[in-house]
Order: sequence, then structure tokens, then C-alpha cells
Amino acid sequence: MEVAPVRHRPVIGEVILALSLGILTGCGGGSTPKTPPVTGDTPGRQEQIPKNRVLAGKTIVLDPGHNGGNGSHPAEIGKMVDIVTTRKECDTTGADTKAGYSEHAFNWDVAKRLERLLQARGATVILTRPNDTGVGPCITERAAIGNRAHAGAALSIHADGAPVGGHGFHIIEPIPISGHNAKAVPASDKLGLALRDAFHRGTGTPYSTYTGKNALNPRNDLGGLNLSTVPKVFIECGNLRNPGDAANLTNPGFRQKIAASLAAGFEAYFS
Repeated sequence: MEVAPVRHRPVIGEVILALSLGILTGCGGGSTPKTPPVTGDTPGRQEQIPKNRVLAGKTIVLDPGHNGGNGSHPAEIGKMVDIVTTRKECDTTGADTKAGYSEHAFNWDVAKRLERLLQARGATVILTRPNDTGVGPCITERAAIGNRAHAGAALSIHADGAPVGGHGFHIIEPIPISGHNAKAVPASDKLGLALRDAFHRGTGTPYSTYTGKNALNPRNDLGGLNLSTVPKVFIECGNLRNPGDAANLTNPGFRQKIAASLAAGFEAYFS
């Protein structure tokens, strides 16, 4: 608020005014409240994060799964693409909570939060899509983006749509396919462990109760992993159809915690 200039008063008036202000200040009424620290609960806000540049020189690709326009373009995302082990749809619409909060929006929100945290640490960050209103890209192109960038690491961000009774998070790791992802799999395994440990420690989310072992789930039916020649894993941050997980995943503060935990995981991986 802009304060109007005080006009000159006689000395007696100034003394009375000063005494009045002193009384108000002593009661707390005349002090100016401090601006609360910015918490970063929304992707566009500044936040207090250490700019330690520990990831300087590293290129990281973030792949927020699905996209906001996929649902209105079924023919485009439904075309079949070759992922080496089989053929699958170009992309899908993703999951939703019972209340209608969409996975594509969750993935995008976490990716943007994580992008800021990684950039503050000196990393070059590439996103596989520029917004949450477009279509695709196809799963084959998502892998190709990381390959062309010669990324030091890539992460596909998701939230699951499993049966309602299942809860917890898990990391999806690649299975070696000769001539495609095999050379990158050892580093992908290292990346998966670093992200799993940091996510579990930073968010308190339990390991998945419905798939994988110790929150690790190797698969060879995902194009984003089969076709990646750089270290890459997926994370399912929780189950959107489970009420407890959904309560966390729809909470902006918890999504910020997810991003901070994943940033710590990348630091551990590259250290």
C-alpha cells in the first residue's frame, strides 16, 4: 500500500503524534507485518532454494506423461508405433482421481516444479512437451528427445491408475534390449535407485503395495524405456485412484515436496 506524505505540523502536534505512534508500536498495532516466505506452492512463484550449481554441465530430460489435449484427439494418439518388443498406441490420456483431477495435469505440474529446482542447481533441463494443452508427443518421440540431447539422465513422470486398494510409489526400470537400450541399462538402474531412495525419504510415501519389489519394477513394454539410449526411468508417484494417495497428489504443497525429493535424487545420482 502506498503511504500518503505527512504534512508539516506544529511541534506540539508532532510530539503528540510521535507519542501516539510509540504507544501503537508497543502494542503491536503500528508495526509492519513481515512478508511470509514464498513456499513455491505454484510453479510460477519464486522460492528460496540453494543455488549451489552442483548439476552444472548436466543435461536432464523431464518427460511429463500424457498431455491435456490427448482426450480430444483419439485418432492421433491411437495410431500404433513400434517399441521393439511390440506395437502400442502413440500415447494415452492417463488416469484421474475420483474427483476428476487428471494425471496429465499432475505430471506437468511436478515437471515444472522440478525444472526450476534443477535449473537452480545449474542443470540444463529439457521438457518433452511445452505445455499441458497439446497432443502427444508419441512415446517413441519422447525417447528420441532424450537421445538427441545426449542427456545425462531422463525421467518420465507419472501417477498410476491402479485398483483402488493399492497405494504407494514405484520406479519402472528398463530391461536390456540388445541394439537399443542395453548399454544404458546399468546407469538407468543406478538412477532408479537414487530417485527411489530420495523420493521415499523426502515424501514419506511407502513403496507400492501392488506392483514391483521394493518400489522397483523392471519392464520391457514401454517405448520410452525400450528406445532410450540414455539413462532413463519412469516414476509412478502414487495411485490416483486410492483415496490416501489422491489426497497427497492433489495437494500443491505435497507436489512441491515431490519435486524437491526428485531434485535430491538427481544430485545423488550425479555425485
